[in-house]
Amino acid sequence: MRGYDRQVPKNPTILVFDSGLGGLTVLREIVRARPDADNVYVADDAFFPYGQHSEAALADRVVPLIGELIATHAPDLAVIACNTASTLVLSHLRAAYGVPFVGTVPAIKPACERSKTRHVSVLGTKGTVQREYTRALIRDFAHDCEVTLVGSPRLAALTEAALDGESVPDAEIAAEIAPCFIDGEARTDAVVLACTHYPLLLDRLVRLAPWPVEWIDPAPAIARRVSALLGPARADAPPAHDPRLIFTSGRRHPAAEALVHGFASEIAA
Repeated sequence: MRGYDRQVPKNPTILVFDSGLGGLTVLREIVRARPDADNVYVADDAFFPYGQHSEAALADRVVPLIGELIATHAPDLAVIACNTASTLVLSHLRAAYGVPFVGTVPAIKPACERSKTRHVSVLGTKGTVQREYTRALIRDFAHDCEVTLVGSPRLAALTEAALDGESVPDAEIAAEIAPCFIDGEARTDAVVLACTHYPLLLDRLVRLAPWPVEWIDPAPAIARRVSALLGPARADAPPAHDPRLIFTSGRRHPAAEALVHGFASEIAA
């Protein structure tokens, strides 16, 4: 990464990028951790879902797009709030641009540290669970844990549909998460949410689970990393603006706008 010596202003600007609405779960934690920051959330919904594209196509799409966003919004830090994009293009982004980047990776290490039964599942997109990066995390951090990789073909799209106000039957969500639950001498007791979309359905995931498990969301850890890189918030910082929400398709998303406004209102209260 090229040197980055820009002084962080009173209200730092954070660019949060995802293929769709999943990164809102990360944005929520960033707003809580850094109420002094001005956030720009960009959803590349014109290219959603990322899991259907080749690695070369994603790199060709994301690297120049992030460059355009940096030129337009001049962020002090950028968050790639997408497991697929992080595992494929984060190294390219760090090589191309001087802005500090924070990525998103499956939270396998904390899940294995917290599991009591030593049976953990990783719930992600098909692309995420098939990648060597994910398997390397298992080799490095699973130790004596049994890890089940579950590539959900539809859960991210079901999440987007639910936020669009469409009716998504419980049975469809239950079918996507069912392979995570391994029963036997020791049951699965932790599920890694390896797609930032999934925590948006957390209430339903908890309700539809065949038995209680700990659902591991990486967003709080990402927000802590962002805050550490920015340094302490300045005492003289004025109130931050509400997060901006941008879709590459150009469409409006009233439900997402309401959700983002709710993040800011929660902090203001």
